Amino acid sequence: MSAHPTPEPPDTRVDVVVAIINWNTRDDLALCLRSIYEGNTPPPTFLPVVVDNASADGSADMVAEEFPQAVVVRNRENRGFAAANNQVLKASHSRYVLLLNPDTQMHPGALRELTRFMDAHPDVGICGPLVLNPDGSVQYSARRFPTPLAGAFRNTFLGRLFPNNRYTRDYLLSDWDHRSERDVDWLSGAAMMIRREVIDQIGVLDEQFFMYSEDVDYCYRAGEAGWRVTFFPGACITHARAHSSDQAQIRMLVQFHRSMYRFWRKHYAPRSSWPMRLLAPAGILMRAGLLLAKNLLDRARGRLGR
Repeated sequence: MSAHPTPEPPDTRVDVVVAIINWNTRDDLALCLRSIYEGNTPPPTFLPVVVDNASADGSADMVAEEFPQAVVVRNRENRGFAAANNQVLKASHSRYVLLLNPDTQMHPGALRELTRFMDAHPDVGICGPLVLNPDGSVQYSARRFPTPLAGAFRNTFLGRLFPNNRYTRDYLLSDWDHRSERDVDWLSGAAMMIRREVIDQIGVLDEQFFMYSEDVDYCYRAGEAGWRVTFFPGACITHARAHSSDQAQIRMLVQFHRSMYRFWRKHYAPRSSWPMRLLAPAGILMRAGLLLAKNLLDRARGRLGR
């Protein structure tokens, strides 16, 4: 038996395969699946496929017992977000694949509205819904590609000195109310619908991104291939954000900055000046070091305060 089993190819008549990658988020996953089944009735036809990355909390058993309509794939190790999603992208034959985080909940009709929008706009290769925080505020899930100035203000002390600077606002698109349809540079992989033709043309996610930035990279590649990447607020989800990542904060911090560097090296370094080739990695390394130091200090304070 393969160490990395792939799901049986879903019925080709299914309109949407919903790929959910899980790691020790049993309770959130149950809420996510419930929101899919209770809030969406065919059409479109859909099939959730849960890839469990060797969870220790009984997540896979819960899916098999409580949601027998779903497909559950049990990996023997944590393969990461990109590789686990690729198991679904490669095995499925649906018209669309929706990448969906387990700590999300779909609002009623969201799947229907996303599919309708994609059907009506054949030049849109990737589409994302309005994403809300649990308190109802807008989560900035649609953004521009990072620039050196945006990185400087986001990743150094400049962001603290000038929190409302235009470079950060431009990167986050925070001056826009997120209530209108808009083409954007990239969408969060927490909820991202991909057209089958895009997968056929540009391939699957880059597995060198274990976690983080694989969505930025995929949208970049889709845009380079001529596809529109579009934010569509007619569909909505709520995203609790990074519950599985909370379980291993230091490791996730390392993965985040490693992925940030890989994206820069893959897409920006070849056309950057030599000073920027030195400054950008140094800035990423400095940011990682500061956040790791803060994390360790907070942990030490927590232990001393007990």
